Amino acid sequence: MVACSVGDSAYGLCVFGVWCDTRVMSGREELLTTGQVARALGCSRQHVVDLCDSGALRYVSVGTHRRVRRADVDAFTSPLLRREQERSLWLHRAVAGRLAIDTEGVLSTATKNLRRLAEVHPSGMTARYLRRWQEVVDAGPDTVFEALTTDAEWAVELRQNSPFAGVLSESERAAVLASFYAHWRKDHAA
Repeated sequence: MVACSVGDSAYGLCVFGVWCDTRVMSGREELLTTGQVARALGCSRQHVVDLCDSGALRYVSVGTHRRVRRADVDAFTSPLLRREQERSLWLHRAVAGRLAIDTEGVLSTATKNLRRLAEVHPSGMTARYLRRWQEVVDAGPDTVFEALTTDAEWAVELRQNSPFAGVLSESERAAVLASFYAHWRKDHAA
C-alpha cells in the first residue's frame, strides 16, 4: 500500500489514498481497460464487453477501445445503499443541482465550512474526511459533482462528513427529504 494524497507516478495514480494501477487517465478521471475490469470483477474480458454492450456497465470509447470509469466499476460491484446512505445521496444530488446553477457560491460555502470544521476537528477520522473534501473542492467542479452524485464507496463514506451545510434552504431540504421518503416507501418496501 502506498501512503500518499492525490498524485501521479509513472505506474499509476493514488486517489484518496487508494493506489490504482492504471496508465489510462482522462483528466483526473481514472479509466480502466476491459481487461483490468475483468480482473477486478473476476470474470472474462468478453463478459465485460457484453456488460458494456448491454448497457449494464457504462463505458466510453477511446478510439475503437472501450474504457470504463473506476467509479462505474465500483458502482456496479457495490451493494445497495443503506437507507441513510441513499438519503444522503439524494440530498447531495440536490446540492449538485445548486452547484450547476451557482458554482462559485456553492464552492465558497463548502470552503468556509471546511475551514470552520477543520478548527473543530483538527485530528481523527473526521479531519481525514475533511482533508479529502478539501482535495475534491480544490480539484474543481467536475470532481465535486462526482463526489456528490456517485454511489461509489469512497463517495458514500465522504458524504457522511459533508461541507455543504447551508447550500440548500430549509424548504429545499424538506422537499428533497419528502421526495426521498416517498421513493423509499414505494421502491424499497419489504
